[in-house]
Amino acid sequence: MKCVIVDDEPLALDLLESYVKKTPFLELAGKYSSAVQAMKELADQQTDVIFLDIQMPELNGLEFSRMLSPETRIIFTTAFDQYAIDGYKVNALDYLLKPISYPDFLQAANKALHQHELMHRSPPQDEIDSIFVKSEYKLVQIKLKNILYVEGLKDYIKIYEEDNPKPVLSLMSMKAMEDLLPSSQFMRIHRSYIVRKDKIRIIDRGRIVFGKTYIPISDSYKQTFQDYLEKRS
Repeated sequence: MKCVIVDDEPLALDLLESYVKKTPFLELAGKYSSAVQAMKELADQQTDVIFLDIQMPELNGLEFSRMLSPETRIIFTTAFDQYAIDGYKVNALDYLLKPISYPDFLQAANKALHQHELMHRSPPQDEIDSIFVKSEYKLVQIKLKNILYVEGLKDYIKIYEEDNPKPVLSLMSMKAMEDLLPSSQFMRIHRSYIVRKDKIRIIDRGRIVFGKTYIPISDSYKQTFQDYLEKRS
């Protein structure tokens, strides 16, 4: 991934640059000592992730983040933890508090890599249109186009279909179900929920609405879901 560092502290710039250079999947596309300088340089450049200081003169990181492409993942770096809530409001991917250790940096970078891979994953040429799941000692075929959402319950899952008031109960993990479903059609939005993308009709205060059921979107999946919405809004 192409990344950029923006920080008005020379020591912080050098430290983050050293972290980027030792991270195999990151390529440093630029480093800037102010948001104003970065804004001029990045106008015609696609950046995958930006490590962005918040408290800077002229134009602070929060203001600058609102000018960036929705596809650019933002990881804030700052010495002041009172900005965490503001970072959440602008859909920052992560928030690193100075002094930043390499393990914390790497964890945030891996999170950005995961989202980058999800967005650029190519759908298979011959996608399946149905799956078989074991339910009550029987193999049951389920058409993918009929699935509304999947709910995880410890070792079991519930598959909710359109026009079927009773969900299909199956002994399998959410991870196994997520791997089985094509990512071009389905999206995990919570550790306990997977939804079919084209069945989403209403989103109410951060929850997807299916009839009388409100499904939450957890923080760890919020940015991916926001990116999906912004491409279609």
